[in-house]
Amino acid sequence: MKKSTLFLSVIALVAVALSGIVSCSGGKTSENTEANAEGETAAAAKGAIVYFNLDKVLTEYDMANDLRSVVETKAQSISEEVNRRGNKLQNDVNSFQEKINKGLITRSVAEAQGQKLEEQRNAFNEYANQKNQEIAEEQQVMMNNIGNAIKEFLDKYTAEKGYAMVITTQGDILPAPVAAGDPSLDITEDVITRLNDEYIKSKSKNSGKSSE
Repeated sequence: MKKSTLFLSVIALVAVALSGIVSCSGGKTSENTEANAEGETAAAAKGAIVYFNLDKVLTEYDMANDLRSVVETKAQSISEEVNRRGNKLQNDVNSFQEKINKGLITRSVAEAQGQKLEEQRNAFNEYANQKNQEIAEEQQVMMNNIGNAIKEFLDKYTAEKGYAMVITTQGDILPAPVAAGDPSLDITEDVITRLNDEYIKSKSKNSGKSSE
C-alpha cells in the first residue's frame, strides 16, 4: 500500500469526521486586538469566527504522524505476506501447467492436482480479502482516533479563546470553504503547536505510568 494513498485517505475521512464546522461557542463579539509590534498578526478576538487548514494540521500533528506510521508498517507487513502467498500459488499454477504441456502427468493426476490448486486459489482469495479488511479497519480506527483527538482539543480551545465558531479549510490553490480571510482569523499554527504540546504531555504521562 502506498503511503500517499493512506495519507490522502486520512485527510479525506478526518475532514468528514470533523464536518467542516468543528466547534462553536457563544462568546460575545468584540474588536480585534491591535498587533503588539509592526508586522505582527493580531490575535483573533473573542466572539470571532476563526479557521484552520486541516491539511497542514494533519501533516504536522505528531499524533497523526505516529499513528500513520504504525498503520503503514502493519499494512506493509500484511501486503508483503499476501504477495508472498500469491507468488507461491502462481508458481504452483505455472509448474502444474508446464507439466500438463509436457505430458508429464496423467489425466487423473492432473484432475486431482487441478482441483487442489483451485481450492488453494479460493483459500488465498479469502485470505487476501480478510487481510484487506484488516487494513481498512486499522485505517478507520486510526482516522477515528485522530479526528476525535482534534475535536476534543478544539472544544476546549474554543471555550478557552471564546471564539464563536471554528471552521476547517482545505486546499492550497483555492482553499474551501475559506477561500480568503483576515490572517488574524487563521489559527492553524496555534492549533498545531497546542495539539503537539498536549500530545507530548500525554505521551510523557503514559510513559510515567508504564514505568511504575
